[in-house]
Amino acid sequence: MPFDDLRQWIAALDRAGELKRVKTEADPILEVAEITDRVSKSRDGRGVAGGPALLFQNLKGHAGSQLLINQFGSESRMKLALGVNSLDEVADRIRMFMDVKSPQGILEKIKMLPMLAEMGKFFPRTVSTGPCKEVIKRDNFSLLDFPILQCWPQDAGRFITLPCVITRDPKTGKRNVGMYRMQVYDERTTGMHWQRQKIGAEHYRQALRNAASSQTGGNSAAVDIMARTSGGSQPTEHMPSGKLEVAVAIGTDPALTFSAIVPAPPDIEEYLIAGFLRGAPVDLVKCEMVDLEVPASSEIVLEGHVHLDELRTEGPFGDHTGFYSLEDLYPVFHLTCITHRKDPIYATTVVGKPPQEDAYMGKAVERIFLPLMKLTIPELVDINLPIEGIFHNLMLVSIRKSYPGQARKVMNAIWSLGQAMFTKCIIVVDEDVDVQDIADVTLKVLNHIDPERDIQFTLGPVDSLDHASRLPNYGSKMGIDATRKWASEGFTRPWPGEIVMDAKTKALVDSKWKALAKELGIS
Repeated sequence: MPFDDLRQWIAALDRAGELKRVKTEADPILEVAEITDRVSKSRDGRGVAGGPALLFQNLKGHAGSQLLINQFGSESRMKLALGVNSLDEVADRIRMFMDVKSPQGILEKIKMLPMLAEMGKFFPRTVSTGPCKEVIKRDNFSLLDFPILQCWPQDAGRFITLPCVITRDPKTGKRNVGMYRMQVYDERTTGMHWQRQKIGAEHYRQALRNAASSQTGGNSAAVDIMARTSGGSQPTEHMPSGKLEVAVAIGTDPALTFSAIVPAPPDIEEYLIAGFLRGAPVDLVKCEMVDLEVPASSEIVLEGHVHLDELRTEGPFGDHTGFYSLEDLYPVFHLTCITHRKDPIYATTVVGKPPQEDAYMGKAVERIFLPLMKLTIPELVDINLPIEGIFHNLMLVSIRKSYPGQARKVMNAIWSLGQAMFTKCIIVVDEDVDVQDIADVTLKVLNHIDPERDIQFTLGPVDSLDHASRLPNYGSKMGIDATRKWASEGFTRPWPGEIVMDAKTKALVDSKWKALAKELGIS
């Protein structure tokens, strides 16, 4: 069953023994992050990593407030959040819908009716009001009323770290829900860290294009600004004036929070993805002062806008790379209204050296979106984005190789897929290599490659958080073809077989192994 809101999710975590209430006083400035970092890197008595979800109930300077963190910080909680026993179940559901073929007769059409009925549950619906409207503040409000974290000593200040940022494409009207950190400048303004390759940034650029067209006639200087704005940009006198409306939902149900981070195609709304994951529609309500819809059950909703001609220094920020992302210029979010539930629960996260909560969210994305990757790269067998590779730094890929040069074709295909374009290193292996087994990958890769022959480099967009690239957002990427080499690829030497014991001997030892293990004192 779907969770209607954050509170139902917290109750489910509590019932499952996955939640700890923290009654010891903790300061949102640094202390909550340090506690959470230690918990997220801990293991329980069974050796399970991630620690429990934490509900802080005694926050220094915020009497009566509650703060939820590490809610997704284990594999078991990610599965609970999505209502599955295995993340592959979600992938199987996606695969089922992708495999639907046009019905050829009346019987096939009838058989499709249950599936069509289920699909109807995915679409969001607008309701007249909801819990997020219990308190409405059009004036006398302050962001500083909420226990917003400063996570690391060199952070530029407090940051909202788990927001669902909602914008509307000025050209098509489609909504987007993204997750972009927000540095708190004062009680009513924040940074809006939508990196230039993200959909929110594209909505901002489209608003700039529209404004430039009406104010300057679309001259070349204004068009150039459109390409360079939003992260690593420099304001000039050509920046057109205007606003882009923005709403921010904090403390949504877990499926919706997760949907805000998934690399969905731009034409698919995250509200629809959340409905698919929940198996039930997301209820939306109209905002008070901006023309946007927000989840009705949100704990907190921030309404406002960004000015098209205003950029401000944002950062540094201790990021999921394990290093501080550097300061840069980003748009500024101006609040005009706050609505929230009575006694709202502030949901947040901390990122830094892995493993932390975002690691489990990223691994869920990896498993769920493999079927979608196979749509355009059908030879894919499996992928692994190791947690220590920070997801966009390393991808291990196994393929079913059918023709020479296929590994390189796959590398380029991955670099063309949405946010997979940021992948700094791609290693391609044959289908019989288990990419989830790092030891097996290491053995096969280092045995199979001739570095000069099998490593290729290319230039292109890189993640804004990549501090090593030659320029912000632009740098080099590496692909390694660790598949077996064929004569048709210019390799004429014999390729040796892998050492594997024969089945008869294995079966013989298997029959004796229980007694042998006891005799040898091994398990």
